[in-house]
Amino acid sequence: MTEREDIADLKQEIKRLRKLVAQGAPGLESLLKQRGFRIYKKEPEDDLVLPELGAIEEFFRRMKKYSFRLFLRDVIKFQDGFTIERLARYATPEVTKEYTKFLRTHGLVEQIGEGFRLKRRPVRSFGTTLEWFLAEVFKREFLTEALWGVKFRKIESGGDYDLIAKINGSILYMEAKSSPPKQVYDREIAAFLNRIEDLHPALAIFFMDTELRMKDKIVPFFEEEMKQRNKEPSHVVRMEKELFHIADRIFIINAAGSIVANIEKALQWYFRNKC
Repeated sequence: MTEREDIADLKQEIKRLRKLVAQGAPGLESLLKQRGFRIYKKEPEDDLVLPELGAIEEFFRRMKKYSFRLFLRDVIKFQDGFTIERLARYATPEVTKEYTKFLRTHGLVEQIGEGFRLKRRPVRSFGTTLEWFLAEVFKREFLTEALWGVKFRKIESGGDYDLIAKINGSILYMEAKSSPPKQVYDREIAAFLNRIEDLHPALAIFFMDTELRMKDKIVPFFEEEMKQRNKEPSHVVRMEKELFHIADRIFIINAAGSIVANIEKALQWYFRNKC
């Protein structure tokens, strides 16, 4: 047996052992109930844009690409009618044409005249599909339970929790923003921190699906909100590039480079410094 085959076997054994450990530990919904949180709604499908079942794997793979997510966001924005030329803002016309062909082949868009439109309408935003994708990232890449679009009854902070995952026997909460930084306001940062105070997760991630800078607008929002809440507020500290943390527990990240890699960096930082 070659060294590569040995490594592949070890990876499979690690996956098997992780599943066994997970089966013997309380599930995510059980952990939430222990904290007094009972789910009454989760994973709404009204605004979810997904292909037919046989194409889910390929769709997930494509969603890892920033250009495809931007393209899909524009498909939803111009859902009643668009052309290749209109959507070729973030990728070449050839790539945009290939993206459109994939959506058409798998039942997401249909042709109308010389253009196309989203087949199932209306869809309010890309946010629901982004939440689905992030939950799949935790399930597939980190082999853990994850729920998205979660609503609880009688929660002071209100609203929904975009993503909740089980991490090391505890809870991770993630807020996902599909809008660029200029469309995010301080009240949304306040709502994120309020939900943390209600849920008391082990760690929380504020994620923006952008490759733009976080330091210019988003980080100052967090700094100001922390000052209003605490006499001696924890500082927002840069981990690297546009990845930041507050007290090794709250993380502010974007999509630059790789969503999976950035989430992994946040998790590694947490386990190295907080556990």
